[in-house]
Amino acid sequence: MNLLLAIPRLQVITDETVQTRHSHAALAAMAARGGADAVQFREKRAWTTRQRIEVARACLAACEAEGAILLVDDFADVALAVGAGAIHLGKHDLDVETARRIVGPQVIIGGTANSYEEATAVWATDIDYIGVGPIYGTRSKANPAPDMGLDTLARICRDSPVPVVAIGSITAERIPEVIAAGAYGVAVLSAVVSAADPMEATARCREALQAALAERQAAGA
Repeated sequence: MNLLLAIPRLQVITDETVQTRHSHAALAAMAARGGADAVQFREKRAWTTRQRIEVARACLAACEAEGAILLVDDFADVALAVGAGAIHLGKHDLDVETARRIVGPQVIIGGTANSYEEATAVWATDIDYIGVGPIYGTRSKANPAPDMGLDTLARICRDSPVPVVAIGSITAERIPEVIAAGAYGVAVLSAVVSAADPMEATARCREALQAALAERQAAGA
């Protein structure tokens, strides 16, 4: 774990399957302009490595234009090929140690946990943050894990030695209670990519996150 890395607090996950109006690259551009710290390129379809690299490069250009980080979901080789700043590993992806050898120490690596027990196993590895959820459920996966809820999120946040990023039907309206539970940040998908204006939706999430973090700081949490 590299504590000098700047873990992104607001991630927007791109998806071309929950909506059909915008490409990954277009969503990356709108999210970055709206204030996302990182754009997570997530593509679950059976694409070739060449396809993934081409689209990831377009997403990276959109991110770099606005000072955001490109986070590649699942594929460490794609992240290395395009020079992405971060990768996120699912439970059935590469192990963290192998991914670290591929991308090196300078790249942020996130892991996935769907329960407290899984979180304890993930934070024992060379991970930089844990993506925890689904907090409120999810519409983006065919066979999702059970809803976690705020109580389990709070327990994980209390005990985790690494930042916790909450995911799973996170909206601007729900961000305050997620941050109040102790989350370091949030990852948002449908609330942005399915919105009429993804850039404006990202900006609302950014505003809600900043306000919630400021309130938590003022309360001394």
